[in-house]
Amino acid sequence: MIMVHGRGADAADILSLAELFQRDDIIFLAPQAAGHAWYPYRFFEPVGRNEPFLSSALSVIGGLLAWLGERNMPAEKVVILGFSQGACLALEFAARNPQRYAGVIGFSGGLIGANVTSEAYGGSLNGTPVLLGCSDVDPHIPLARVHETTDTMRRLGGAVTERIYPGLGHTINEDEIAHARAILDAVV
Repeated sequence: MIMVHGRGADAADILSLAELFQRDDIIFLAPQAAGHAWYPYRFFEPVGRNEPFLSSALSVIGGLLAWLGERNMPAEKVVILGFSQGACLALEFAARNPQRYAGVIGFSGGLIGANVTSEAYGGSLNGTPVLLGCSDVDPHIPLARVHETTDTMRRLGGAVTERIYPGLGHTINEDEIAHARAILDAVV
């Protein structure tokens, strides 16, 4: 599992989620963003505003995926998970690089850019399980963007589960962890 932390956090923060998955048969990897942020502006700004940082961040995930592939761990055995800014990055990476992954998990995130249209992405996720979990009142993630991301990932052939939690705020809950565990159970 590649775990991508959010803005203001670090690799150790996101790795702490690994304990909740209660798995000793999974390798957890978490890259660290310079300055604790993958890109400088909010995720729903025009894409160009977050460049070249966004491209650099996407290449970090691509580099880890390639590194795992060189060690006989193909993408279909890799789950990409992120929270907040990390969720946005994980989802954007999968949408821009569609193939069969073991899973893509976005806790409180959505696709990146001022406007999201499913026509902007091509290829197929080939049935990749995709989990999108978010509050209906998340102060950082507009609910409409979660729905647009769900629609896009479904159009790309992802098996999407969207979970919207009333009044939750910007956090991860046990139901999301349970859904993520189910994705991991299907992989191992």
